[in-house]
Amino acid sequence: MRTLRYAIGVSLDGCVHHEAGVAPDEELMRFWTDEIARADAQIYGRVTYEMMQGAWLRPDDGVWPEWMDAWEVPFAETLDAAKKHVVSSTLPCVDWNAELVRGDVVEAVRALKAEPGGALSVGGVTLPTALANAGLIDEYLFAVHPLVAGHGPRLLDGLHERLHLDLVERREFGSGAVAQLYRRRAAG
Repeated sequence: MRTLRYAIGVSLDGCVHHEAGVAPDEELMRFWTDEIARADAQIYGRVTYEMMQGAWLRPDDGVWPEWMDAWEVPFAETLDAAKKHVVSSTLPCVDWNAELVRGDVVEAVRALKAEPGGALSVGGVTLPTALANAGLIDEYLFAVHPLVAGHGPRLLDGLHERLHLDLVERREFGSGAVAQLYRRRAAG
């Protein structure tokens, strides 16, 4: 069974939206580049897919936009090349190395986990909560930023039951952010 990891940046008060001010610096961008490369595929809901595609899809002319710093290019290239599964009932089609996932999302992700291959990664806000509620997420990677956003969607808001997790890895960054990797505790 393939491992599914939920990976996201979060503020101290649990806000996960990129506009809450949890944008990575150069050191964290290298960390996220490695995280994208670690997985065989990314799983996104429609909103996250469209947001990521809008920012990180390689332009048709092959030239990255002027707003992008040189240290962001490796992340952009890694994400651009990554295989993606997009959960959506409203998108008619997807591109950007993506396959559309329709129907029962829990059964679809369960099937993806059962396929041969390496680890899977899920991002976003709503989809990970649904997958956590179904017990499909094996690992949780949170890059906790030293700020209180005070607004925005919150991490795993709407979770039905407590998650019992074990801390398996911790890494501090120069910015004061701390990446914490948790593994879901086995039942019993």
